[in-house]
Amino acid sequence: MFFLKTRSFYIYRPHGTSSGSMCLQLQELKFLFSTNIITNHSSMDLTIGTMLLVLAIILITAIVIKIANARVTFDPVCARPPPPVVNSIALLKLLPTLCTKGPEVTMTYLYNKFGSVFTVSILWKRISFLVGPEVSGPFFQGSESEVSQGNFNEFTVPMFGQENGFAVDCSTRMDEIRFYIDALKPSQLRSHVDPMLREVEDYFGKWGDVGVVDLKYEFNHILMLIASRCLLGKEVREKIFGEFYTLFTEIEEGVNLVSFMLPYIPIPVNRRRDRARIKLTEIVTEILRSRKICNRIEEDVLQKLMDSRYKDGRCTTEAAVAGMIIALIFAGKHTSAVVSTWTGACLLTHEKFLDAAFNEQKEIMRTYGDKIDYNVLLEMETLHSCIKEAGRMNPISFGLVRQAQKNIIVRTKEGVEYDIPKGDTLVNLVMLTHKLPHIYKDPKVYDPDRFRSGRDEDKVGGKFSYGTFGGGRHVCAGEAYAFMQIKIIWSHLLRNFELKLTSPFPKTDWSKYALEPKGKVMVSYKRYRVPGI
Repeated sequence: MFFLKTRSFYIYRPHGTSSGSMCLQLQELKFLFSTNIITNHSSMDLTIGTMLLVLAIILITAIVIKIANARVTFDPVCARPPPPVVNSIALLKLLPTLCTKGPEVTMTYLYNKFGSVFTVSILWKRISFLVGPEVSGPFFQGSESEVSQGNFNEFTVPMFGQENGFAVDCSTRMDEIRFYIDALKPSQLRSHVDPMLREVEDYFGKWGDVGVVDLKYEFNHILMLIASRCLLGKEVREKIFGEFYTLFTEIEEGVNLVSFMLPYIPIPVNRRRDRARIKLTEIVTEILRSRKICNRIEEDVLQKLMDSRYKDGRCTTEAAVAGMIIALIFAGKHTSAVVSTWTGACLLTHEKFLDAAFNEQKEIMRTYGDKIDYNVLLEMETLHSCIKEAGRMNPISFGLVRQAQKNIIVRTKEGVEYDIPKGDTLVNLVMLTHKLPHIYKDPKVYDPDRFRSGRDEDKVGGKFSYGTFGGGRHVCAGEAYAFMQIKIIWSHLLRNFELKLTSPFPKTDWSKYALEPKGKVMVSYKRYRVPGI
């Protein structure tokens, strides 16, 4: 069983807020196919209380949707059939599989049975699933009038404020996307390499000669340090990092199933989230005002957002800048931490590729010594492929969600055309696309060489074969930034430490908003220096 938000759930939305499409995958809704309503941290067994809660939510959904009369209407003139439908009864029969084997196995079964396009019908709600690059074009490239994010991301409004993101109109959001792209383009990224390097060297310099650490914790912390330095600036990094980190953690904790479905319900976690956002906004506003008063210009993303202008000539407001920078940190820091952790788990269990990444660092050091700059990072092709492959096998999102604003025509690789009706929720199953054998050879095997020149399986497979960072109109503006900071972290670790995974290879935690390794990822380290350089 799974739950997706419909317009009817927003009964707690304050007057004046609006919804629409956010074109950054940085702020993209991650498909909540499995949550704590279905699983817990110790097992995937359903309890009686859980089952009752599931039934209650289904009943409430049925009543609300029936009142809203949200039935799908089909175009009688259309000659193309709609996708095959999995009805509620068939879906209920899959509940034991979902609870014991997880959502990936369940959806793979449906894909094998119905093909790359199928619709799940729950009461009066239709969710059409797309698997594979052949049927993903309209999803990623459709205009706002054809395919939008609807109000699936409205839960971000109380997280980031009323003057940005899903609290503003589509035109303003498109301007915000432009601000992000301008702030994170290669010419700007070059200036962030040295600050990132200093943070990484200082942080791991505090490790002892030997020890055991939890990679998840370490990466979350170092990436927050990098974000505070490169995105927010030295005011936060040097003076109030501890306070900012604590407040930001309370914002992150506000992302849960209840807050997702009822973002304004006054429960304790939402109240802490709201207080944290207000305080973070005050902190950012104080920094902005201080810079203006002192006529001080810094080389960070906060400054770029501060200096940005909307197409109509308006300046960005303090509240809008605060919301945008909080949203950017939220999306970028957590995503990079998860991908960094999966990269470590994969490398430390595949000696061949660990050695290849290590040898690449040795060769680079023979050429450049200890110097690392933007161009040197670009030469770390083996490490780049190792990171990319970890993201392929363990994407942070099970699927991406949109709303069909018009009838959408898709064509499968077999040449069959389907007409997805207006009003359907669209879910692009990124995780299944990443495991398709006609695109990726031995897709369940960790093999970074699949992305090297000569194979390029993602490129040969066509557009949208690799969806960790979205694609088309919704491609992630922070992809290059993410790879850069992950490569800086892992190049330093490979050069300075012998690492060994001491805990079992982690499973995916399906209870999280953004999928991540479950539990701690424990690694032993021994300080080491590449010899002969």
